[in-house]
Amino acid sequence: MSSSHDRAAAELFADLYADLAGWCRRLVDDDGTAHEIASEAFTRLWMHWTTVEEPRGFLYVTAANLVRDHWRRTDRERRAMRRAGTEAALARQQAGAEASVPVRLIVQSMPEKLRTVVLLYYFADLPVRDIASLTKRREGTIRGDLHAAREYLRAVLGERCDHTR
Repeated sequence: MSSSHDRAAAELFADLYADLAGWCRRLVDDDGTAHEIASEAFTRLWMHWTTVEEPRGFLYVTAANLVRDHWRRTDRERRAMRRAGTEAALARQQAGAEASVPVRLIVQSMPEKLRTVVLLYYFADLPVRDIASLTKRREGTIRGDLHAAREYLRAVLGERCDHTR
């Protein structure tokens, strides 16, 4: 790279790095991760410096892709941790009450509209408004289905099962 390219790259970094890292920070809610993403975006820009026509656009598109990758990875990790915790809790529950039915089987036996809401709310950790949007139903209907699902669990388990948030 020539000294004019080096100077242009240094100026671009000085002008955009803080803004790009701040934008990433708002998306990932973590300073360290935001700086890693912004740095990686600049690294990828440097690798293609002579062929990129719009460096600012390249940086933001690259950073957006890296943010999406981060979200996917974080979501996979969260689901794995939740699954591990749920399986451990079910194993403890089964060890303490040999005749009890695993919650997973009870949820599977629910009517589909209740099962879907339970899975999205309790296992995917989605808020009621997002579930309503995804299922194209009203928030009040979703809340009613959650109530009905808890009642279903109470009836099957024969005990109080209040896990409201």
